[in-house]
Amino acid sequence: MTPDRSGLRAQLAEAGYALLPAASARATLQLDLAALDALRDSWERLPRDAYLRDGGNYRARRHGCFVQTPAAGLLEAVPHRPHWQPTSYNALHGGLTRWFEPVEPAVMSAPAWRQLLRSVGELFAEVRAVARWFIEAHQFRIDTASGIGRPTPEGAHRDGVDFVAVILVGRRNILGGETRVFDARGASGVRFTMQEPWSMLLLDDARVIHETTPIQGQGKDGVRDTLVLTYREGGFQEPDTAPA
Repeated sequence: MTPDRSGLRAQLAEAGYALLPAASARATLQLDLAALDALRDSWERLPRDAYLRDGGNYRARRHGCFVQTPAAGLLEAVPHRPHWQPTSYNALHGGLTRWFEPVEPAVMSAPAWRQLLRSVGELFAEVRAVARWFIEAHQFRIDTASGIGRPTPEGAHRDGVDFVAVILVGRRNILGGETRVFDARGASGVRFTMQEPWSMLLLDDARVIHETTPIQGQGKDGVRDTLVLTYREGGFQEPDTAPA
């Protein structure tokens, strides 16, 4: 059964998270999954993440930033900028200014990509009204070429934003990759393994913490591809916005 927007808003407001199968995401957010599928080959061209502090070589990524005005239906790309988080949210990579290669121009301008970012942001704005969202889009590939791959090497965490969307783009020839979501102020939680391309997990970042367990290869070329979108009201995270 496909949840309507009011039910989805209620689930986010009450539980702090919502897991959407691809068909539900398509219907509720009006996504063009066939057009999104046409972008999946861009994950084959992600450059290596040069900033991993655990010594690993299992992650590749690109990064792009946008500003959305939900009430006006506007979404604008901003000049390429670094990704930064405080250590209070990312103990492993916090405090580090990380310049990742930008999302490819053809992906940034694709109507299906822009509709995805815009529609997710509009839904979040229905849960919490804002004038603008400052969006960071992260294309990730975790692979098992060197052994174990770690989707969240920093462990269970919050991202320091208002809302997060974790979207599975694809996975092949792997075991593991179980996603876990826990109440940030208690012990309750859920766990599941995302398997279906374009299924997505929506998170209220103030209310829950999340992580994904390591992956292990099962055959040749084991990978897990995701798109992580973060939405923040108060501007992009940078050193002068760090919490006291």
